[in-house]
Amino acid sequence: MFARTRAVAAVACPAAILGAVPDLGAILTAIVTPFDADGAIDEQAFVDLMSHLAANGSDGFVVCGTTGEAATLDDEEHLRVIELAVAERPSGATIVAGVGSNDTRHAVHLTARACELGADALLSVNPYYNRPNRRGIVAHYRAVADAADRPIVLYNIPQRTGSDLPNDLLAELAQLDHIEAVKQANNDNLAQVDGLRIYAGNDEILARVLDMGEAGGILVASHVVGPQMRRMVDEPAERAAIHESLLGVFEALSVAPAAISAKAALNLLGHPVGVPRLPYVAADEQETATIRAMLSQRGLLVGATA
Repeated sequence: MFARTRAVAAVACPAAILGAVPDLGAILTAIVTPFDADGAIDEQAFVDLMSHLAANGSDGFVVCGTTGEAATLDDEEHLRVIELAVAERPSGATIVAGVGSNDTRHAVHLTARACELGADALLSVNPYYNRPNRRGIVAHYRAVADAADRPIVLYNIPQRTGSDLPNDLLAELAQLDHIEAVKQANNDNLAQVDGLRIYAGNDEILARVLDMGEAGGILVASHVVGPQMRRMVDEPAERAAIHESLLGVFEALSVAPAAISAKAALNLLGHPVGVPRLPYVAADEQETATIRAMLSQRGLLVGATA
């Protein structure tokens, strides 16, 4: 089993001279955090899942994001998942660490520690619940950027944060050091932004983002249909047809929040990831039936143990 991490301290990342922004990959799976029967992080299941996903189309992983249930991880758990992902990643896989918080001091702390632990890049959501004004958002990200020595991917998801990052604000934030990309989960905002690469933040806009010539997506359905989403990158002539063929997958996985539906699908496919932590609850019978039907229709349940 894997060694537990040491106690964490609030230290800044060492200064670094950065060259070209690294290619994080096009198919980044927003990986779930597996829990065991006691509700603790199942480290072996996490490592096994990374290996499975890397063999099925994922270029890398966003860890401790929304789908990874970061909101219910304490700091020791959060940083351990980042440490484990970096140490046990499949060869060539990239690790993007979720470091967002609505407390700027906490976001700075997570940013600094994720850098220290060796994440390739950072995913930083704008402050939620307290909903700062524009000047506050810029000040927040300036503090986060000052704590980083590697690329930062902004995360615009107004349906969760309660506030939007309009494209002119994204362009302003792109002027800050290390801010290099945005995970765009507001489909109405989808457009190229000066100074930023765009990642699809919703599975159903991956094809649009790729057609724009942008970076790729930070995805949930790649837990289930990674090879097909990989083909959307590698076979642009077939992209529209593949997208159409996956609409039923996207719909089925939307019957519950992503962490719930992805875990239900993975458990059905024989990848034991446990159930979500409260306030999330496991998929109910109707939700599970919808997800099972989708998997069955695609022939994915053949040989599954669940």
